[in-house]
Amino acid sequence: MTRTDVPSAAPAGLREQAARYALLPLRIFLGVTFVYAGLDKLTDSAFLSASGPGSIGELMHGVRDTSAIPALVDWALLSPVAFAVVLAIGELLVGLGVLAGLLTRIAATGGALISLSLWLTVSWQVSPYYYGNDLIYLMAWIPMILAGAPYLSLDSVIRSRRSRRTA
Repeated sequence: MTRTDVPSAAPAGLREQAARYALLPLRIFLGVTFVYAGLDKLTDSAFLSASGPGSIGELMHGVRDTSAIPALVDWALLSPVAFAVVLAIGELLVGLGVLAGLLTRIAATGGALISLSLWLTVSWQVSPYYYGNDLIYLMAWIPMILAGAPYLSLDSVIRSRRSRRTA
């Protein structure tokens, strides 16, 4: 029996549509999550403090000796509040970029770099490794880096307008 002999559970058009929009749920999830994470940090006065319970400073001091790259934590501790603000704004911009589908590959690369830095610092000591969520986020960004947002995105609108101008 060949592949074409196997009856299909879904019509070809539906399969093509599903394949076309396969990354959309991932894009929405990552975008909403990063927008929420950025806003959560920016509106949490305890987090945006150099010291005290729930502060970025306390968090960074707590993970410094168990991180894969203690020098990265030391660098953040030079100005923990500024680091927290940059991190939060970065998460917000990444999330908005991915949700809108604007410069999606660049935004996804930013998301991957944020996730990588958090994995190497904050969640490095989590054992077994698959309990740490930052590594999972890092892997989730890879399809977005590779594929971008070809549909339902500002990138596709811009691409369409460019191709009409050149035609």
